[in-house]
Order: sequence, then C-alpha cells, then structure tokens
Amino acid sequence: MIRRFGEAVRPGIAYRRRPGVYAVLLDGDHILTTFQEAPKPEFQLPGGGIDPGEQPLAALHREVREETGWTIQVQRRLGAFRRFCYMPDYDLWAEKLCTLYLARPTRPIGPPSEPGHSAVWLPIETALTSLGNAGDRAFLAQALR
Repeated sequence: MIRRFGEAVRPGIAYRRRPGVYAVLLDGDHILTTFQEAPKPEFQLPGGGIDPGEQPLAALHREVREETGWTIQVQRRLGAFRRFCYMPDYDLWAEKLCTLYLARPTRPIGPPSEPGHSAVWLPIETALTSLGNAGDRAFLAQALR
C-alpha cells in the first residue's frame, strides 16, 4: 500500500490518477527547490506529471530542467506517495501518484522555462518546514537519514 499525504479523499468526487516524478536535489547543506507562484505561492520539490508514452526518468529530467533550469544525475529511487487534490491549471481533481528520486544537481543551463517557477536553493533545515506538501517534507527527511 502506498502512503497518502495531504487532504482526505472527498466523497462524490471522481479523481483521475496522475503519475508524476519528483527529485530531492541535495548539494551539501542545501536543496534545490522550485518556487511556484500560483495558484498559491509555495516551495516544491521539482518535478511533475509523466506525459503519455514518456518514461519516468525522462520525465524527471524534463520537469527538473523546466522548473529549475538545471540538469541532474539521478542516484536512486526513494519511494512513492499519493495525494488527492484539485489542480486548477487542469481543472482536474487528481489522485497524484508521486514517485520520488534522490538526485544531484549537475549543471545550470539557464532560467526555468516553466512560467511562474523559479529555482531556489534552500538550507535543508528550512526546506524541512517550508516545502508546500507533507509528502515532499517526509521524503526529504527520509533522504537525509
């Protein structure tokens, strides 16, 4: 069974499963995050949805590049969790199946290409309380063990 984080499933809502991949990007005592301005301002682990026909690791590289402007080297899979939420950009109630990887940021190649995102290096201690969802915070803590 995959652990759930966040709000409870709402009765009467048809959720669509949306698989995604996310990266814990550690460098020393800092982590590379993405700051998303809307729909609510928050720090997040870089990543996102896997497009139809796309391989998960290819999606991870693409999403991190789009949201931070960095290339990465994937080290290992950390695990997965589920969250149920409304995604206003897609007008969709989603069951997000989030798979997380530990990776190393290797090279900045430019600014983020995803509108409304910016790359932000946070001290790890700050990220443990500032990441926008409980699943991200839990997997960062797991990666540090």
